Amino acid sequence: MNVEARLKELAIELPPVPAPIGNYVAGVRAGKLLFMSGCGPRRPDGSSMTGKLGADLGVDQGYAAARLVGLNMLANIRSVIGSLDRVEQVVKVLGMVNAAPHFDQMPKVINGFSDLFVEVFGEERGRGARSAVGMAALPNQIAVEVEMVLELSD
Repeated sequence: MNVEARLKELAIELPPVPAPIGNYVAGVRAGKLLFMSGCGPRRPDGSSMTGKLGADLGVDQGYAAARLVGLNMLANIRSVIGSLDRVEQVVKVLGMVNAAPHFDQMPKVINGFSDLFVEVFGEERGRGARSAVGMAALPNQIAVEVEMVLELSD
């Protein structure tokens, strides 16, 4: 499947790649693996979806934030490797949710990210191992952050 064509078919336009907010790079290739840094829910206007799930935001809003993270991650991946067609498969996703102490629906929130990757890459390539965890806080109080590992074609 041509992933770049699939984006057009789904009418998905990727946002501009944001500059890192610290001393790091968006991704590092090691052999056939690409390790992507944590990415947040930044809107095209530069603002971010912020708030704590279970206090300020509900599961549906968290899902939307995670999907936005996915769009940003796709843009970051493309910026690192040139074309999303070079992605062989998703290996591992770590989804971090800015969660109130009683909130326990992290997997439902991170599905916003995972569902997007399955839409874009298909079930075989887009679904990998995953963890979804709650955090007491995330940078700048963003609602969701995701980091991931991908396998690349040669």
